[in-house]
Amino acid sequence: MRWRMLALLFLARVGLGFQFQTLGAVGDELVMAFALDWSDIGLLIGLFMAPGLVLALPAGYLGRFVPDRPMVVGSLLLLVIGGVLSAIATHSATIGAGRLIAGAGFLFVTLYCSKMVADWFEGREIATAMSIFVMSWPFGIAMGQIGHVWLAGLYGWQMPFIVASLYCLGAAVAVFALYTPPEHMAAGRSAASAHLTAREWLLIGCAGLAWAVFNAGYVTYLSFGPVLLEGLGHGAIAAAGLISVASWIMILSGAVCGQLADRFGHPMVILAVCMAGAVSALFLIGLPGFGLAGSLLFGLIGMAPAGVIMAMAGQALRPQVRAFGMGVFFSIYHAVMMATPPIAGRLLDQTGQADAPILLAMGLFALVLPCALAFTVIKTMPGPGSFRAASR
Repeated sequence: MRWRMLALLFLARVGLGFQFQTLGAVGDELVMAFALDWSDIGLLIGLFMAPGLVLALPAGYLGRFVPDRPMVVGSLLLLVIGGVLSAIATHSATIGAGRLIAGAGFLFVTLYCSKMVADWFEGREIATAMSIFVMSWPFGIAMGQIGHVWLAGLYGWQMPFIVASLYCLGAAVAVFALYTPPEHMAAGRSAASAHLTAREWLLIGCAGLAWAVFNAGYVTYLSFGPVLLEGLGHGAIAAAGLISVASWIMILSGAVCGQLADRFGHPMVILAVCMAGAVSALFLIGLPGFGLAGSLLFGLIGMAPAGVIMAMAGQALRPQVRAFGMGVFFSIYHAVMMATPPIAGRLLDQTGQADAPILLAMGLFALVLPCALAFTVIKTMPGPGSFRAASR
């Protein structure tokens, strides 16, 4: 039963990546339709993450009072509403409003689905389950990289928003009809009076920043990699296809990397190798004729350690403060994710160089290892109390 529930939640969360990628896939069309520049496109992309700045902490508390299934269903419907609003927009501000509404749904679905997976797999193959679950996001993005460009070319820029909304609607219906909570739920262990220690603040800050810059680099690659390849002579669909290769590969490489880290340890060595691979891959993408090789390397090595980075969040916190701490974690994530696309777009506008956003992405991936090393140093320092390290 738990594997069927994992499959259901995986497919539901695919809709988040599928809806997110709509804007990046139709950026060229929106520039022409609404007289925008690329910094505007970057802002619209980043607005998807903006609700997390104010909602992440409250979402950490709502789980005590709101049942999981209706919250996920309602949040998926927010993704539907946001997508439809963007599709019918006659002004870029309406698209921005749609992105904000969809972004609120994204935050709650991410938090609640993660909790539901943990409920089903606590103490039994939780690392494997979470490794699979977290790959639903790039899976949805990869679907959008190809499908949305194709749909926009045939039917106009509105169609990707409509199709992504229909997918999210189907996911909402499926979760409502098919999800069943586990029979024996673990008793809540969080305490309202518990507070993060100074050490936990530092640990979750390092973990959150590492996860944030890792994902910001990935989103910059997704959003501006096709622009770079088009500048090197590729057509729009071909460029999107080449960039999407990494997302398809990382679905498998991420799960394998997590298993290697669990079995053999040495996560900092794994991160060092993988981040060097990410930077090298992005360098290759900017060279004529190396787009496919760079994308393959990026997916196989550069994006593989997603689970290794996410594991730090569990290791940072005692169980009784984990809900609030994860709110802090996702607040950092959303702040960086909102800020990065506009910065990347402005770099492209001001320099006129298609590789400028990719250079930014290289810098972001280079920051992951220092954040993780700082986490490791703080974790090994003597501190009051002790708590169990979690694998995920």
